[in-house]
Amino acid sequence: MNPVVAKIGKEQCTKEVSVFNIGDTVNVNVKIKEGTKERIQVYSGTVIGRDGYGVAETFTVRRVAFGEGIERVFPMQSPNIAGIEVIRSGKTRRAKLYYLRDISGKKARIKERRV
Repeated sequence: MNPVVAKIGKEQCTKEVSVFNIGDTVNVNVKIKEGTKERIQVYSGTVIGRDGYGVAETFTVRRVAFGEGIERVFPMQSPNIAGIEVIRSGKTRRAKLYYLRDISGKKARIKERRV
């Protein structure tokens, strides 16, 4: 990568990145704007992937609501993310957990990582 582009990208990274891994269950606090009011909504789910680096880094969170799987991609440096908290650390052997899309119930469990 061009050193000038890397320097500009590093300057744009203003937020401190939370430490979480693929397989972790996280609560993502998202700022929601409704008219003139602003509130924080919690999006809870399992991290199934991380992509990119620097300003363009994103992570995908999957949750099951009302029997339907919902995935949402969050930019890491987004000003709409108020915070990320790790609820449970998962032990995985894959970089992407896309196989969770096809299974449900007890099969979709991820073992907990012991510290």
